[in-house]
Amino acid sequence: MRSRQYGPDLTPPWKKQRPAPQVEAAVDLVVEEATTGFCGAVVRCEKSAQGPTVTLEDRFGKHRVFPMEPRGFLLEGQVVTLVRPRGAQGGATAGRPARTASGSLAVPGARARVARAGRIYVEGRHDAELVERVWGDDLRIEGVVVEYLEGIDDLPAVVRSFSPGPDARLGVLVDHLVPGSKESRIAASVTDPDVLIVGHPYIDVWEAVKPSSVGIPAWPSVPRGQDWKTGVCRALGWPQNTGAAWQRILSSVRSYKDVEPALLGRVEELIDFVTAGSAAQRGEAS
Repeated sequence: MRSRQYGPDLTPPWKKQRPAPQVEAAVDLVVEEATTGFCGAVVRCEKSAQGPTVTLEDRFGKHRVFPMEPRGFLLEGQVVTLVRPRGAQGGATAGRPARTASGSLAVPGARARVARAGRIYVEGRHDAELVERVWGDDLRIEGVVVEYLEGIDDLPAVVRSFSPGPDARLGVLVDHLVPGSKESRIAASVTDPDVLIVGHPYIDVWEAVKPSSVGIPAWPSVPRGQDWKTGVCRALGWPQNTGAAWQRILSSVRSYKDVEPALLGRVEELIDFVTAGSAAQRGEAS
């Protein structure tokens, strides 16, 4: 048998790839390079002898340069072709950020969704304010409410009172969740499949903000037995006002780039967990 010809490349029409949509590589646009899986925000576009390139910065501050080849990147899971922004003359690109503070795709004009039954609990007010600072836009679109507990000593009772279920999942973010800690023992006592408890290793959520963003070389070590926040203020020469200190720290957070990866991954894990239950119930899960 001889194959029927479909043009000079012998490719049947239904097997030919459709042209990928072109997307301007605006600063702060977060994409994934299709071959390597490297994910980062656009830092700049430049010309080279081999063609235009784009520099991406990942959440750890690592930079990598990639050629802007057709179908070379993924945006929200879709294959796209990056192009230099209109009017770009090399160096940093111009344009409005296309992402929220968490790095998610911005949805201009989107209305907040009616709050779903699922919730995310955090330990205190500072935790809640930091989550709102970075993930607030995402949480409103998803209809996820964040509440704070003022500690987790009564977490098992709180979980029972919440009555979690497949369409009302509960996510809990715990400070200083390390092996052998009091927090780890309390977390281990909760075994409900519709509850996810995750944590970060920091004594307090203050430490989850990168020192470089706050303008300090490192978070100071505070001797055991001292109030950690007061000790930090004293060591840094700040006024002994933890409320004012926290506002100073919070104001330094502009996006996910100012937060340690150990917190970033955990909060995103909780958002995915809380929203997955409702999506599955509605048949929306992929």
